[in-house]
Amino acid sequence: DTRSIVTHPASTTHSKLSAEERLECGITDGMVRISVGLEHTDDIINDIGQALDRI
Repeated sequence: DTRSIVTHPASTTHSKLSAEERLECGITDGMVRISVGLEHTDDIINDIGQALDRI
């Protein structure tokens, strides 16, 4: 995929696992996964900065 996405593994890809199983895999409740696509680096950095400014 060419797009960048941000996901919360504990509530998406690993949501079927128990909290203990997630911890065994190194997945914490506060973990966020960033998958970078083929966008220009400056665009990605600016988008992440804007998102962090909102929290």
